[in-house]
Amino acid sequence: MKNSKLFAMTSAAFLLFAGASYAEDLVFTLKNGTNSVLTNFYTSPVGVNEWEDDVFGKQVLDPGESIEITIADGRSVCKYDMKFEFEENSDLDTTTDTQDLCELGSYTIHE
Repeated sequence: MKNSKLFAMTSAAFLLFAGASYAEDLVFTLKNGTNSVLTNFYTSPVGVNEWEDDVFGKQVLDPGESIEITIADGRSVCKYDMKFEFEENSDLDTTTDTQDLCELGSYTIHE
């Protein structure tokens, strides 16, 4: 009985570890190629109907600046929807795009 419990716990731990090692973090550089401050950046896997939390938190991305983005959501998908919001006094509207983030080394948002 003890051996079967130990085997079950070991198997469960192995499967959990194997699943976690399969999903890699998605890392890319985001550059603000606009003349406006980028205040919010949201991502969500394609097919998910709600946006994840704001990637920036309390940070912003000024015009011409770049930031390294890491999406560590534990998913093993590559295609993500992205949503960009700019400061209130900007002439730019909220912008969305879809990209394969596994293939993406950098992304520049343009006006």
